[in-house]
Amino acid sequence: MAMNTRITRDIPFGLQLFSIRHTCQADAGRNFPAVAAELARMGYRGLEFAGYLGWSAADLRRILDDNSLACCGAHVGIDSLLGDELQKSVEFHRALGNRFLIVPCLGEQYRDSIDAWKRTAEVFNEIAERLRPHDMYTGYHNHMTEFAPMGGEFPWEVFFSRTSDDVVMQIDVGNAIAGGGDPLAMIERFPGRARTIHLKEFGGAADAVIGQGEVDWRKLLELAAQRGGAEWYIVEHERQAARAMADVDKCLQYLRGLVG
Repeated sequence: MAMNTRITRDIPFGLQLFSIRHTCQADAGRNFPAVAAELARMGYRGLEFAGYLGWSAADLRRILDDNSLACCGAHVGIDSLLGDELQKSVEFHRALGNRFLIVPCLGEQYRDSIDAWKRTAEVFNEIAERLRPHDMYTGYHNHMTEFAPMGGEFPWEVFFSRTSDDVVMQIDVGNAIAGGGDPLAMIERFPGRARTIHLKEFGGAADAVIGQGEVDWRKLLELAAQRGGAEWYIVEHERQAARAMADVDKCLQYLRGLVG
């Protein structure tokens, strides 16, 4: 498959802040403005939150704006999207400038059987419907278990075959492969669903950054752009806390080199 650099160049790179959580949490989160400035200097154009470091949505938005960064998503608990909590979340994320409210994990009651996954799909459809007037999306982020067969079926495929196109399929590439899944096949099967995608390496040395493992990133980026409907490529790298900032810089520079 030939690389179309024009398509992928138009899709910005963001960072999931869990990758550098120890750096962000230093000094009780008060150093976050300096961290954001350094990430912008590297060339990141967006940040995806996993917690808010004690800052208000308005203050986080100001820090992003000061560094010409966007909020490319947030990982949120499903309880924050249910019932009366949803409106509170909408207000917070509107102030933050975030359109993507992604659930990164689920309690056992949502995923302990295929029937549970089917019911969970309906829950996400209802959330997506309530978010639509606000131009916001919910979605689900995988770990490894979603690709293990359950009763002869695969939870990931059951879930996304029963959710609407408004439910984002946030594939974590490294996690999917580690669980026996094929992220390329999932993008092909559910076109237009990978509005945001997590770029995590698989294989290679214990401290391998993106580009030093087994993933064909050139093919992955192109497919995500052409079939996945990607609006953001989001780097996630969790291997060496002591050099996390240097490593996420290496990840980004490798990926930017692929798209020209």
